[in-house]
Amino acid sequence: MKKKITVLGAGMVGRAIAADLSTHFEVTSTDLSAQNLEAIQASHGVKTRKVDFSSPKQIAQAVKGADLVIGAVPGFLGFKMLQTVIECGKNIVDISFFPEDAFALDKLARKHKVTAVVDCGVAPGMDNIILGYHYQRMKVERFLCLVGGLPVERNMPWQYKAPFSPVDVIEEYTRPARLVEGGKIVTKPALSEPEFLHFDKIGTLEAFNTDGLRTLLKFDIPDMAERTLRYPGHIDLMKTLREAGFFSDEVIDVKGAKIRPVDLAGKILFPQWKYEEGEEDFTVMRVIVEGTERDRKMRYTYNLYDRYNQATKTSSMARTTGYTATAAANLLLNGTYTTKGIIAPEALGTSEKCYHFMFEYLKARGVNYDVAVE
Repeated sequence: MKKKITVLGAGMVGRAIAADLSTHFEVTSTDLSAQNLEAIQASHGVKTRKVDFSSPKQIAQAVKGADLVIGAVPGFLGFKMLQTVIECGKNIVDISFFPEDAFALDKLARKHKVTAVVDCGVAPGMDNIILGYHYQRMKVERFLCLVGGLPVERNMPWQYKAPFSPVDVIEEYTRPARLVEGGKIVTKPALSEPEFLHFDKIGTLEAFNTDGLRTLLKFDIPDMAERTLRYPGHIDLMKTLREAGFFSDEVIDVKGAKIRPVDLAGKILFPQWKYEEGEEDFTVMRVIVEGTERDRKMRYTYNLYDRYNQATKTSSMARTTGYTATAAANLLLNGTYTTKGIIAPEALGTSEKCYHFMFEYLKARGVNYDVAVE
């Protein structure tokens, strides 16, 4: 009998997750959007269920018969969703980029004997797994992750499209970025320290500081940073909107209506940042791990360049993020990884078996990481 998986969230990434898992498991895709559910049902014939993710009761009902849950909801709903799933005693792999500390739920997860792998996308996610692997095998002195997902065709003024909730993207432009410099955690403004970098097959992109290290801040490494990549010009535009107050979460009065500017901005930007059916995108990531291994200075550089898949009509960001989550889901379902509690992706990387499984799983789906060793 096939194991049952409930996928919470049927957006662009959630649909890719459901489609991938449906080849070997019985999958139920859930969402509040009838349009999203119709899309996954029409393309892959998976079961669907309408669920309001702000309702713990509806989430509990949706996951009741599942052997595993995948969390792919907007960040502002992520923490409460994760808590509900844990209280239901269900193992979960989550990609929801929520601001709260997932480890606040570690005691609860252990109590319910739940394995909850969090932040398990492309970044955070695969970069954590890479660092976890090398941290076990060398004295790491520097870690850098450069990552971005962009439309192949550049259109003004945004030069950007969002494969997930625009509100989550806006968080990257407002949340202060935590980095490690000289062994100390430092905080810098989002969008700070812009830098032009060249990437093969793409050309020049612009990098800036974002708060993506998250659980990696627990590592004892002198220098660490995550920087997001965009087409040149996008940063200045986002800075202008932020500084003008459009991304503020402080409630204002507009003709008697109480609104948060960030909600209005998201509402306006969503249709403009939404990918059209069949619109091509790419994902680029470069992860650098430097340090001392067996008394030798070593540098490992992982490069990812992935594009929209024409055959399956799947976006690159959905593939690179979603298939990382489905690879981890298989590790839990086949019993390879069984540790209980809140599990950061780097914990998977410490296991050589899990590390190689993740890369082989992605490679089988056309997501390839090239590794250079110096």
